[in-house]
Amino acid sequence: MTNLLLRLFVKDADNTDSPKVRAALGTLAGLVGIVFNVLLFSFILLVCTLTSSVSITADAMNNLSDASGSIVTFIGFRVADKPADEHHPYGHARAEYLSGLGVAALILVIGIELVKTSVKKIFAPTPVEFTAVAAVVLLASIGMKFWMNLFNRSLAKRIDSTALMATAADSRNDCITTFAVLVAAVVEKLTHIPVDGWIGLAVALFILYSGLNLAKDTISPLLGENADPELREKIVDYIVSQPKVLGYHDLMVHDYGPGQRFASLHVEMDCREDPLDCHELIDDMERECLRSHNVHLVIHYDPVVTDDPVMTALKNRVLCLLQAKDPRLSLHDFRMIPGKKHMNLVFDVALPRDLKDKGEELRSWVEDTLNAEGGMVYHVIITFDVADFV
Repeated sequence: MTNLLLRLFVKDADNTDSPKVRAALGTLAGLVGIVFNVLLFSFILLVCTLTSSVSITADAMNNLSDASGSIVTFIGFRVADKPADEHHPYGHARAEYLSGLGVAALILVIGIELVKTSVKKIFAPTPVEFTAVAAVVLLASIGMKFWMNLFNRSLAKRIDSTALMATAADSRNDCITTFAVLVAAVVEKLTHIPVDGWIGLAVALFILYSGLNLAKDTISPLLGENADPELREKIVDYIVSQPKVLGYHDLMVHDYGPGQRFASLHVEMDCREDPLDCHELIDDMERECLRSHNVHLVIHYDPVVTDDPVMTALKNRVLCLLQAKDPRLSLHDFRMIPGKKHMNLVFDVALPRDLKDKGEELRSWVEDTLNAEGGMVYHVIITFDVADFV
């Protein structure tokens, strides 16, 4: 059925790198969620009026919250598809994250209200009238939610959407909670033990738990997460494979929402290369990153001296010392400033986050080790860049 919906409503659905296709898939997911959840809410609410079950009411209200969430998802993908404008020069793609946050807020509100209702039912239980019709409706709800889980998961994988993946997980959780509701109704009918309120409370707490997790998943990218390691690796692999590139450093990736990623990077090239040739190569690399990875990359050109044997030997020696301490350490922008009685070695070191407090200790160790080898007196001056590693 998923493939049929895609053929009917999404043109060129396999071209998932296209922002238009992404928006169309997200919009389709929202519309399907609205229609199916409203139908489920209506059917289950009808059963509630016949059974007076608070746990079944909890399940019905959960479907209503899912329908509201689908509306928010639909609006979020529509807004995210809007192009950049004067007030939002980096586009509106983060609206997808905001829609997820809106869904989380709705789930939490519904969950709190259901906790109140369930607690009242625990202290003042009323009989549950459970029928075969109710059982059939709940089983149908489980089957429909299971399909919606598969549907949303399929679309989420197509466009790598955390919002749709959360929606898929929510549908999966609904299968579990509805099954629990069905069990509660059967148990109460067979044993006459008033478990309805307790099961309703459990369902409400599960809804709250899901809402909190969803809020966490959507707030995190809004605050600013680290770049996807796989994306960083793809960028680095491409850059270092290019002719004339001797090294790189200070890769920074900024995420303004799916399809709106901006990055900056320093690349090192031999200072003897023609600057015009280097500039042309940099332009080509920036265009290719946008084409292949949908990343707006800005590259800073760092010319490096490669024909000074003394500086090259010192640089290699310092690099060996650093990597003897930790293989992740690297250096860049290495310079020598000679004096009458000593020589300053000035360079930057990319420092892993777990070593961010060890900078001065590392600098002193490098300086003491070099001076202990005799000959020149060295003063080591290091600028530490706390960095994430591929």
